[in-house]
Amino acid sequence: MTTFRPKYITFDCYGTLTNFQMAEAARDLYGDQLNEPRMAEFIKNFAAYRLDEIMGAWKPYAEVVHNSLERTCKRNGVTFRDEAAEMIYARVPTWGPHRDVPEGLARVAREIPLVILSNAMDAQIMSNVEKLGAPFHAVYTAQQANAYKPRFQAFEYMFDMLGCGPQDVLHCSSSFRYDLMSAHDLGIKNKVWVNRGHEPANPYYGYVEIPHISGLPGVVGL
Repeated sequence: MTTFRPKYITFDCYGTLTNFQMAEAARDLYGDQLNEPRMAEFIKNFAAYRLDEIMGAWKPYAEVVHNSLERTCKRNGVTFRDEAAEMIYARVPTWGPHRDVPEGLARVAREIPLVILSNAMDAQIMSNVEKLGAPFHAVYTAQQANAYKPRFQAFEYMFDMLGCGPQDVLHCSSSFRYDLMSAHDLGIKNKVWVNRGHEPANPYYGYVEIPHISGLPGVVGL
């Protein structure tokens, strides 16, 4: 069986490469107010409201965090303060990669150009990318695309900027809801799911599963 060698490997950043720490931030802010079952529910709601907030017209990510946190607090009977949302937003550029990321990325970067498509602001993302330990051919953001994933517009912007199509890329993500479902619907046949444990497997969408980025070189025959 021939190993697919894409023109580009395209990545989700937060959660897949960068250790996404929204849950930890929420615990720091509200852990002294909620017992463990209520804290787990708060974190679950916060994630759901962030997804809901990005499904419409684009808005700055600071508003996404603010609105989703405010809605989560209301649902869980917790007092919301603007400064809590500001603190969480300010943390994002400080987050570094999962431990398995730098070595795996560096191996594939020597042979195949790497691209990020991220639900980020331009002012946030490069601080995170610089911590990943490998060179990237391009970094595209929701701010540039004027749309957040899972909206097709974000992916279509990336294709336009790269001058390629779905058949030319291998898309790598830890999320079905943000990335792999849309990638499937857009005709990206070559997909990798990094099983970080925050979503269940869904074989319908057709992917190679790896537990961490150190498994990626093997997917492309390196």
